[in-house]
Order: sequence, then C-alpha cells, then structure tokens
Amino acid sequence: MERIVCHCFGYSKADIERDVKRHGRSTIAELIEAEARAGNCRCAERNPGGT
Repeated sequence: MERIVCHCFGYSKADIERDVKRHGRSTIAELIEAEARAGNCRCAERNPGGT
C-alpha cells in the first residue's frame, strides 16, 4: 500500500519522490503550502489522524 503524505490533496510519498527527481526539488510541497494558505486544506476531515 502506498503511503499517503497529504490526505487533503492525495499526494503520496512516491508522488513527492517522483517530483523531486523531475524538478530537483518538491514542487508538490509548494502546491500544498499555497492551497493551505488559500484555506483549501481539510486535514481535520480527510486525514484519519486529524492532522
């Protein structure tokens, strides 16, 4: 089973690893941060751990 890193947007550890290989850094982390700043993060509802 693939490890989900971001339940809000469905990114897995493998997604982030592929992103780093492609871009030399994680652009996914930037996307998550931008969405969270925009108020689109729903960790409490989507993450089984609530964080």
